[in-house]
Amino acid sequence: MGAGAAGLMCAIETGKRGLRVAVLEHADRPGKKILISGGGRCNFTNIHCTPEDFISANPHFAKSALARYTPADFIALVEKHRIAYHEKTLGQLFCDGSSRQILDMLLEECRVANVQIFLKTQVREVTRSTEFVLRTGEVEFRAPVLVIATGGLSIPKIGATSFGYDLARQFRLKIQEPRPALVPLVFAPADRKDYCELAGVSVEVIASTRQQSFREKLLITHRGLSGPAILQISSYWKPGLPITLDLAPGRQIAPAIRNARIRDLSAARRALDHVLPNRFAARWLQLRPPSGYTNQAIDEFERQLHTWRITPAGTEGFQKAEVTAGGIDTDELSARTMECRNIPGLFFIGEVVDVTGHLGGFNFQWAWASGVAAGQSL
Repeated sequence: MGAGAAGLMCAIETGKRGLRVAVLEHADRPGKKILISGGGRCNFTNIHCTPEDFISANPHFAKSALARYTPADFIALVEKHRIAYHEKTLGQLFCDGSSRQILDMLLEECRVANVQIFLKTQVREVTRSTEFVLRTGEVEFRAPVLVIATGGLSIPKIGATSFGYDLARQFRLKIQEPRPALVPLVFAPADRKDYCELAGVSVEVIASTRQQSFREKLLITHRGLSGPAILQISSYWKPGLPITLDLAPGRQIAPAIRNARIRDLSAARRALDHVLPNRFAARWLQLRPPSGYTNQAIDEFERQLHTWRITPAGTEGFQKAEVTAGGIDTDELSARTMECRNIPGLFFIGEVVDVTGHLGGFNFQWAWASGVAAGQSL
């Protein structure tokens, strides 16, 4: 169930082994999330992928699947189909053309493997006796094996639903509470008043919370904070906790203020202009002027620049989240096959499982790897 990245990959691996495969998709076309990913160019993997790039209640669970199907394996498939690609930053691989190329590649592999894809197929009931029975409004499907690749709750406008979690509850499987991940954060009212006029300003930062840190770009929006650094840290952030932002990583402004002919507000502004965009520097100085120009006061001004603590009011929710953290508890599944330990023939793969990657192609690699792990084991 589910014609996304994980579902199609699993179907391909299963079909290659001569088994009859039906992919059921409730939407009117497959791979919608693939098509919109990476700004339409599909950040399809990351060459630096390691188990440490994933969040899960069990940090060891993903190791087996990731080790057995690596970025190099997917790259080989991309190159077999002569799809041109490039590395953007930090190991992130994108199509030179469009995301459509990755989806077309997967659909062609499905065709060769004799996989049948049923679109606009709403499953209304799933039961199990000696086999699984899936009932739609008009059709009944029966199979000894059922693989759930229905994704998470992120981006409901393209069809995300709670189906996978609902089915898990039906079979009394444990679930780690789903939550938005890789999602913009929203300012509290006071911070919105101070900073939202700076919407569009971007600066490289180190964002930190709960002993996790990411050095990437921050973007101020009309409602709060976004950009890669914030999306990354959002997966670790918990409501009520602050995040800490180093607005000038690896740089200092105190020496420039101390060395100025006259230590005053203009000296502080000139120093800030070297590390922050103009509008941001002006607002920072307006809100946090140095309390004086003694060495101690200048040091404190510097310290605040590197330790901006801000407590978000929340996130932009599943509507803007790139992925869903949490999901089917990995204690319920075999790390080698993705099969439920206590329900033979029932598998969960991809985003619906409690394995969530960092930003930058890691979630696609989990989709490919978990799909292959299940497909090879059927």
